[in-house]
Amino acid sequence: MKRISPIFVLLALSVACPAQVPKIFAGLLAKDALVKGEVVVVLPPPEMDKYVAKVEAAAKKDPDWFVKYSKDAKPGVPLPFHEKLGLTKEEYDEYLKLWAKREFKVADEVQMMLKENANGSWTIITTGEGGAISTLQYQPQADLFHSPDGDLKRIDDVNADPQSVLGGWTGFEWKFEEETGLGKTKENFALGKMAYGKYGLVIFRAQEVSSEGTPLMDKALVIRFPLGAKPAAPQKTSAPSPARPAGKRN
Repeated sequence: MKRISPIFVLLALSVACPAQVPKIFAGLLAKDALVKGEVVVVLPPPEMDKYVAKVEAAAKKDPDWFVKYSKDAKPGVPLPFHEKLGLTKEEYDEYLKLWAKREFKVADEVQMMLKENANGSWTIITTGEGGAISTLQYQPQADLFHSPDGDLKRIDDVNADPQSVLGGWTGFEWKFEEETGLGKTKENFALGKMAYGKYGLVIFRAQEVSSEGTPLMDKALVIRFPLGAKPAAPQKTSAPSPARPAGKRN
């Protein structure tokens, strides 16, 4: 019987068993697949402005109470009703109805691709405004994202309330925070899927505040992309027309 070389077996296995995509990307992004995404912002109806103005005026009257009341509430969700918010119960109910009508507006279209790096880390390469997340490298063994500022460590998983800014969605989140004599730097990165499983989400926010409390930088990025869609085809450039032979024109 002819013996099979061990080297041949190892080579065959290396071809048949490509690097497995980390669990956090499973069902969201496939390796080396080009996907179209949208940078989006959430816009509530303009009719909400008058109610927001009343709440802001009430907050100025009693800032200490407002800070404490806001701190105890769920982040990203409208504050529970309270008489000191400056709204009647009827106005508050109308406020919630308008909040439910908030819409996503597309600010930019981008292309995304999940790539494995030579060092074993993974990066979501993104074009356009989404380029900021291309600097992040996910390290599977440590379950963290490395950025130029430092390491974003895993925090509690996300299970957002349907009334939150982006609506109901679930996913994973990582955070970096550092404070020095020059100020404070924060970075948050989250990855997940929206309710009903139609869209995936990539969220990134970077903030920098001086030691005096002056905001130096605040970048927020939300990318929405369809789940289960066929990978986007790379953009093709049209081939140049063949040169016409020199000679007499008709």
